[in-house]
Amino acid sequence: MVENTIELLRDDLERALYLDLDEFKLEIEQQEVLSRFIGLKLRSEFQPIFDAGKSQGLLGYEALLRTSTGLEAVGPDFAFSWADNQGKLVKLDRVARTLHMLNYLDLPADKGLLFLNVHPKLLVSVNTHGKVFEHILHLHSVPTTRVVLEIMENAVEADQQLLEAVDNYRDRGFQVAIDNFGSRHSNLDRLWRLSPSFVKLDLSIIHQAQTDAKIRRVLPKLIEIIQALGAQAIIEGIENEVQLDIALDAGGKLLQGYFLGRPAAAGYWQKPRLAVQENLLMPGAPMHFGSFSVPAQHGM
Repeated sequence: MVENTIELLRDDLERALYLDLDEFKLEIEQQEVLSRFIGLKLRSEFQPIFDAGKSQGLLGYEALLRTSTGLEAVGPDFAFSWADNQGKLVKLDRVARTLHMLNYLDLPADKGLLFLNVHPKLLVSVNTHGKVFEHILHLHSVPTTRVVLEIMENAVEADQQLLEAVDNYRDRGFQVAIDNFGSRHSNLDRLWRLSPSFVKLDLSIIHQAQTDAKIRRVLPKLIEIIQALGAQAIIEGIENEVQLDIALDAGGKLLQGYFLGRPAAAGYWQKPRLAVQENLLMPGAPMHFGSFSVPAQHGM
Protein backbone atom coordinates (compact mmCIF):
# COMPACT_ATOMS: atom_id res chain seq x y z
CA MET A 1 0.00 0.00 0.00
CA VAL A 2 2.73 2.47 0.98
CA GLU A 3 4.84 1.45 -2.03
CA ASN A 4 1.88 2.19 -4.34
CA THR A 5 1.45 5.61 -2.71
CA ILE A 6 5.06 6.54 -3.46
CA GLU A 7 4.81 5.36 -7.07
CA LEU A 8 1.61 7.35 -7.63
CA LEU A 9 3.23 10.39 -6.06
CA ARG A 10 6.32 9.98 -8.24
CA ASP A 11 4.28 9.81 -11.45
CA ASP A 12 2.07 12.74 -10.52
CA LEU A 13 4.89 15.09 -9.49
CA GLU A 14 6.88 14.32 -12.62
CA ARG A 15 3.82 14.97 -14.80
CA ALA A 16 2.40 18.06 -13.04
CA LEU A 17 5.47 19.77 -11.58
CA TYR A 18 8.41 18.29 -13.49
CA LEU A 19 9.82 17.28 -10.11
CA ASP A 20 12.08 14.24 -9.89
CA LEU A 21 11.06 12.32 -6.78
CA ASP A 22 14.15 10.12 -7.08
CA GLU A 23 16.12 12.98 -5.54
CA PHE A 24 14.04 12.57 -2.37
CA LYS A 25 15.42 9.01 -2.08
CA LEU A 26 12.27 7.73 -0.38
CA GLU A 27 12.12 4.10 0.71
CA ILE A 28 10.03 1.83 2.89
CA GLU A 29 11.26 0.21 6.09
CA GLN A 30 8.78 -1.75 8.21
CA GLN A 31 5.83 0.12 6.66
CA GLU A 32 7.44 3.48 7.48
CA VAL A 33 8.45 5.97 4.79
CA LEU A 34 11.98 7.28 5.26
CA SER A 35 14.55 9.10 3.17
CA ARG A 36 18.29 8.89 2.65
CA PHE A 37 19.14 12.42 1.60
CA ILE A 38 22.53 14.22 1.61
CA GLY A 39 24.09 11.27 3.43
CA LEU A 40 21.54 11.27 6.27
CA LYS A 41 18.72 8.93 7.21
CA LEU A 42 15.51 10.91 7.76
CA ARG A 43 12.44 9.65 9.62
CA SER A 44 9.18 11.05 10.97
CA GLU A 45 7.91 10.83 14.51
CA PHE A 46 4.66 12.23 15.82
CA GLN A 47 3.81 13.66 19.24
CA PRO A 48 0.12 13.97 20.16
CA ILE A 49 -1.45 17.25 21.20
CA PHE A 50 -4.41 16.59 23.49
CA ASP A 51 -7.62 18.54 23.88
CA ALA A 52 -8.93 18.19 27.43
CA GLY A 53 -12.24 19.69 26.33
CA LYS A 54 -13.04 16.97 23.76
CA SER A 55 -14.41 13.54 24.48
CA GLN A 56 -11.90 12.02 22.04
CA GLY A 57 -9.12 13.93 23.82
CA LEU A 58 -7.03 14.59 20.69
CA LEU A 59 -6.37 17.77 18.71
CA GLY A 60 -3.73 16.33 16.38
CA TYR A 61 -0.05 15.45 16.08
CA GLU A 62 3.14 17.46 15.73
CA ALA A 63 5.50 15.94 13.17
CA LEU A 64 9.16 15.85 14.22
CA LEU A 65 12.14 15.07 12.02
CA ARG A 66 14.54 12.40 13.25
CA THR A 67 17.94 12.35 11.60
CA SER A 68 20.97 10.09 11.80
CA THR A 69 24.20 9.42 9.96
CA GLY A 70 23.57 5.69 9.98
CA LEU A 71 25.92 5.29 12.93
CA GLU A 72 24.47 7.80 15.39
CA ALA A 73 21.58 10.18 15.82
CA VAL A 74 22.15 13.85 15.01
CA GLY A 75 19.80 16.71 15.70
CA PRO A 76 17.62 18.31 13.02
CA ASP A 77 19.54 21.56 13.51
CA PHE A 78 22.69 19.77 12.33
CA ALA A 79 20.83 18.34 9.34
CA PHE A 80 19.46 21.71 8.24
CA SER A 81 22.84 23.40 8.71
CA TRP A 82 24.48 20.62 6.68
CA ALA A 83 21.91 21.05 3.93
CA ASP A 84 22.25 24.85 4.01
CA ASN A 85 26.02 24.56 3.51
CA GLN A 86 25.37 22.45 0.41
CA GLY A 87 22.72 24.80 -0.97
CA LYS A 88 20.01 22.18 -0.39
CA LEU A 89 18.04 23.73 2.45
CA VAL A 90 14.84 24.06 0.43
CA LYS A 91 15.15 20.49 -0.84
CA LEU A 92 15.68 19.10 2.67
CA ASP A 93 12.62 20.96 3.90
CA ARG A 94 10.65 19.61 0.95
CA VAL A 95 11.80 16.07 1.72
CA ALA A 96 10.89 16.47 5.40
CA ARG A 97 7.39 17.78 4.64
CA THR A 98 6.78 14.97 2.16
CA LEU A 99 7.97 12.37 4.69
CA HIS A 100 5.74 13.80 7.39
CA MET A 101 2.68 13.93 5.14
CA LEU A 102 3.08 10.36 3.85
CA ASN A 103 3.63 8.97 7.36
CA TYR A 104 0.75 11.10 8.68
CA LEU A 105 -1.53 9.07 6.43
CA ASP A 106 -0.62 5.99 8.50
CA LEU A 107 -1.85 7.53 11.76
CA PRO A 108 -5.25 6.43 13.14
CA ALA A 109 -8.38 7.60 11.33
CA ASP A 110 -9.11 10.21 14.02
CA LYS A 111 -5.64 11.72 13.58
CA GLY A 112 -6.81 15.33 13.71
CA LEU A 113 -4.54 18.19 12.66
CA LEU A 114 -0.96 17.91 11.38
CA PHE A 115 1.43 20.42 12.98
CA LEU A 116 4.58 21.15 10.95
CA ASN A 117 7.55 23.32 11.87
CA VAL A 118 8.67 25.97 9.40
CA HIS A 119 12.40 26.67 9.16
CA PRO A 120 12.99 30.41 9.80
CA LYS A 121 15.07 30.81 6.62
CA LEU A 122 12.23 29.32 4.56
CA LEU A 123 9.40 31.23 6.17
CA VAL A 124 8.78 33.39 3.12
CA SER A 125 9.19 30.56 0.57
CA VAL A 126 5.47 30.21 -0.06
CA ASN A 127 5.40 30.38 -3.84
CA THR A 128 7.00 27.52 -5.84
CA HIS A 129 8.27 25.78 -2.70
CA GLY A 130 4.89 26.01 -0.99
CA LYS A 131 3.00 24.90 -4.09
CA VAL A 132 4.86 21.57 -4.20
CA PHE A 133 3.73 20.65 -0.70
CA GLU A 134 0.22 21.93 -1.36
CA HIS A 135 0.04 19.75 -4.46
CA ILE A 136 1.16 16.67 -2.49
CA LEU A 137 -1.53 17.35 0.12
CA HIS A 138 -4.25 17.64 -2.51
CA LEU A 139 -3.06 14.49 -4.22
CA HIS A 140 -3.80 12.58 -1.02
CA SER A 141 -7.05 14.40 -0.23
CA VAL A 142 -5.60 16.21 2.79
CA PRO A 143 -7.02 19.76 2.87
CA THR A 144 -4.61 22.55 3.72
CA THR A 145 -6.99 23.52 6.54
CA ARG A 146 -5.88 20.36 8.36
CA VAL A 147 -2.24 21.50 8.37
CA VAL A 148 -0.94 23.90 11.03
CA LEU A 149 2.37 25.60 10.25
CA GLU A 150 4.38 26.38 13.39
CA ILE A 151 6.32 29.64 13.19
CA MET A 152 8.73 31.08 15.74
CA GLU A 153 7.69 34.73 15.64
CA ASN A 154 10.95 35.92 17.20
CA ALA A 155 13.00 34.24 14.44
CA VAL A 156 12.11 36.95 11.91
CA GLU A 157 13.01 40.53 12.78
CA ALA A 158 11.20 42.28 9.92
CA ASP A 159 7.55 42.63 10.93
CA GLN A 160 6.26 43.25 7.41
CA GLN A 161 8.07 40.21 6.02
CA LEU A 162 6.64 38.04 8.78
CA LEU A 163 3.10 39.39 8.30
CA GLU A 164 3.22 38.85 4.54
CA ALA A 165 4.45 35.27 4.96
CA VAL A 166 1.70 34.44 7.46
CA ASP A 167 -0.96 36.04 5.23
CA ASN A 168 0.28 34.03 2.24
CA TYR A 169 0.08 30.76 4.15
CA ARG A 170 -3.37 31.63 5.45
CA ASP A 171 -4.58 32.57 1.94
CA ARG A 172 -3.63 29.05 0.85
CA GLY A 173 -5.82 27.62 3.59
CA PHE A 174 -3.13 26.66 6.11
CA GLN A 175 -3.62 27.37 9.78
CA VAL A 176 -0.79 29.10 11.63
CA ALA A 177 0.63 28.52 15.10
CA ILE A 178 3.13 30.75 16.88
CA ASP A 179 5.71 28.51 18.56
CA ASN A 180 7.80 29.05 21.72
CA PHE A 181 5.78 32.09 22.77
CA GLY A 182 6.88 33.43 26.13
CA SER A 183 10.57 32.88 25.51
CA ARG A 184 12.90 35.83 25.03
CA HIS A 185 11.80 38.69 22.77
CA SER A 186 8.18 37.53 22.43
CA ASN A 187 5.93 40.39 21.45
CA LEU A 188 2.20 40.63 22.29
CA ASP A 189 1.67 43.44 19.78
CA ARG A 190 3.16 41.32 17.01
CA LEU A 191 1.02 38.38 18.14
CA TRP A 192 -2.10 40.54 17.83
CA ARG A 193 -1.19 41.53 14.26
CA LEU A 194 -0.38 37.95 13.18
CA SER A 195 -3.76 36.59 14.36
CA PRO A 196 -2.64 32.93 14.59
CA SER A 197 -5.03 30.05 15.18
CA PHE A 198 -2.80 28.64 17.94
CA VAL A 199 -0.13 29.95 20.29
CA LYS A 200 2.24 27.35 21.74
CA LEU A 201 3.61 28.49 25.08
CA ASP A 202 7.32 27.96 25.55
CA LEU A 203 8.00 24.88 27.69
CA SER A 204 9.94 27.03 30.18
CA ILE A 205 6.65 28.55 31.36
CA ILE A 206 5.08 25.34 32.69
CA HIS A 207 8.45 24.26 34.13
CA GLN A 208 8.85 27.54 36.01
CA ALA A 209 5.24 27.44 37.14
CA GLN A 210 5.98 24.25 39.06
CA THR A 211 8.26 26.12 41.47
CA ASP A 212 7.24 29.77 41.08
CA ALA A 213 3.87 30.88 42.50
CA LYS A 214 4.02 34.13 40.51
CA ILE A 215 4.18 32.23 37.22
CA ARG A 216 1.26 30.06 38.34
CA ARG A 217 -0.81 33.19 38.98
CA VAL A 218 0.15 34.72 35.63
CA LEU A 219 -0.49 31.60 33.52
CA PRO A 220 -4.33 31.81 33.57
CA LYS A 221 -4.14 35.49 32.57
CA LEU A 222 -1.75 34.71 29.72
CA ILE A 223 -4.17 32.05 28.43
CA GLU A 224 -7.03 34.58 28.67
CA ILE A 225 -5.05 37.16 26.67
CA ILE A 226 -4.30 34.63 23.93
CA GLN A 227 -7.98 33.65 23.77
CA ALA A 228 -9.00 37.34 23.66
CA LEU A 229 -6.76 37.69 20.59
CA GLY A 230 -8.77 34.94 18.88
CA ALA A 231 -6.24 32.12 19.27
CA GLN A 232 -6.06 28.92 21.30
CA ALA A 233 -3.20 28.37 23.73
CA ILE A 234 -1.25 25.11 23.67
CA ILE A 235 0.77 24.39 26.81
CA GLU A 236 3.95 22.55 25.81
CA GLY A 237 6.53 20.69 27.87
CA ILE A 238 4.28 18.89 30.36
CA GLU A 239 6.62 16.32 31.89
CA ASN A 240 4.92 15.26 35.14
CA GLU A 241 1.57 15.14 36.90
CA VAL A 242 2.19 18.34 38.88
CA GLN A 243 2.69 20.31 35.66
CA LEU A 244 -0.43 18.74 34.17
CA ASP A 245 -2.47 19.79 37.23
CA ILE A 246 -1.10 23.35 36.98
CA ALA A 247 -1.99 23.53 33.28
CA LEU A 248 -5.54 22.28 33.86
CA ASP A 249 -6.07 24.56 36.90
CA ALA A 250 -4.95 27.52 34.78
CA GLY A 251 -7.66 26.78 32.25
CA GLY A 252 -5.38 25.09 29.73
CA LYS A 253 -7.28 22.86 27.33
CA LEU A 254 -4.68 22.03 24.68
CA LEU A 255 -1.75 20.12 26.13
CA GLN A 256 1.48 18.52 24.88
CA GLY A 257 4.46 16.91 26.56
CA TYR A 258 6.36 13.74 27.35
CA PHE A 259 4.09 12.98 30.33
CA LEU A 260 1.12 12.72 27.95
CA GLY A 261 2.88 11.09 25.03
CA ARG A 262 6.42 10.88 23.70
CA PRO A 263 7.12 11.22 19.97
CA ALA A 264 6.86 7.90 18.12
CA ALA A 265 6.58 6.56 14.59
CA ALA A 266 3.10 6.68 13.05
CA GLY A 267 2.69 2.91 13.31
CA TYR A 268 3.03 3.07 17.09
CA TRP A 269 -0.14 5.11 17.41
CA GLN A 270 -2.08 2.36 15.64
CA LYS A 271 -1.47 0.06 18.63
CA PRO A 272 -4.39 -0.59 20.99
CA ARG A 273 -4.79 1.81 23.88
CA LEU A 274 -4.22 -1.12 26.24
CA ALA A 275 -0.52 -0.84 25.36
CA VAL A 276 -0.29 2.34 27.41
CA GLN A 277 -1.35 3.38 30.88
CA GLU A 278 -4.26 5.81 30.62
CA ASN A 279 -4.17 9.20 32.24
CA LEU A 280 -7.15 9.31 34.59
CA LEU A 281 -7.37 13.10 34.33
CA MET A 282 -7.76 12.89 30.54
CA PRO A 283 -9.64 9.73 29.47
CA GLY A 284 -8.03 8.19 26.42
CA ALA A 285 -4.74 10.01 26.87
CA PRO A 286 -1.69 7.85 27.63
CA MET A 287 0.18 8.76 30.80
CA HIS A 288 3.46 7.26 29.55
CA PHE A 289 4.83 4.49 27.36
CA GLY A 290 6.01 2.13 30.08
CA SER A 291 7.77 -0.82 28.46
CA PHE A 292 7.20 0.79 25.05
CA SER A 293 9.31 3.81 26.04
CA VAL A 294 10.78 5.80 23.18
CA PRO A 295 14.14 7.57 23.73
CA ALA A 296 13.80 11.31 24.12
CA GLN A 297 15.03 13.32 21.15
CA HIS A 298 14.21 16.97 20.55
CA GLY A 299 14.06 18.78 17.25
CA MET A 300 12.00 19.96 14.29
